[in-house]
Amino acid sequence: MPNSPKRKPEADAAIDDSPPTTAKKPRLETTPSHSDPDISTNNDALNTAAPDSQISVPQALAYWSSIPPTVSGVLGGFPQVSRIDLQGSRNFLAKLRRSSTSAAASRKKLTRALDCGAGIGRVTTGFLSKVAETVDIVEPVNVLTDQLTQGEGGVGRIFNLGLEDFPPSAVEGEVGPYDLIWNQWCVGQLPDATFISYLKRLPSLLAPGGWIVVKENLSNHYLGEDVYDEVDSSVTRTDGKFRKLFEEAGLKVVANEVQRGMPKDLFPVRTYALQAA
Repeated sequence: MPNSPKRKPEADAAIDDSPPTTAKKPRLETTPSHSDPDISTNNDALNTAAPDSQISVPQALAYWSSIPPTVSGVLGGFPQVSRIDLQGSRNFLAKLRRSSTSAAASRKKLTRALDCGAGIGRVTTGFLSKVAETVDIVEPVNVLTDQLTQGEGGVGRIFNLGLEDFPPSAVEGEVGPYDLIWNQWCVGQLPDATFISYLKRLPSLLAPGGWIVVKENLSNHYLGEDVYDEVDSSVTRTDGKFRKLFEEAGLKVVANEVQRGMPKDLFPVRTYALQAA
């Protein structure tokens, strides 16, 4: 499933004297009766549950199946960030390739890339197909991948699967190898344990010297917490959480940078390039 750039909670945007890196988690404005132990217990459970434990795949699929299959739809109503985002990704990959001595980095174009949580193929058509000869697609929402045609515009195989089910255990032909596996605005739909399991499977799909890239929103919650979004049933993680999960998956960060030029009322976005530790 795709995800999208996310606006910081509105309550924080209204606080003029808040530190610029602060984004507080929205909280329910409820006042339970202390005489009702069940209500008190339930609220305590909501407040202490790990944000990623609240992710519901059926809820997320229902949301992404209901949105218009357009750039505005997949970007959560912020189509204006697409150009800035794609240029930032091109710059990041160019610097990554210049710093590498691998055969893939020296070629004019990468041989094969993978766009994970591709949605309508915004990243594929606007970026990956320009730097790779073929781009395979992973996206479970058919109404979104219906906008793509295999064999056109550099699009290779289309896997209508969630990231939790990729790569498929039985599929015609080989999957990969990929010089680049690009994950953008999609891993927030995966609980932490599922995300780790998914990351562990990716190195076996890489060509020698290839990279796994994760480009995602970052929580800058004032208490350093991840933030759950009930609209699309996703979680926005902190930089520290991402690095912890990468390490648990046996991956090292070889390059990373914050996406520049994003609107200030959105969560910051960071890009990580990963390889096996």
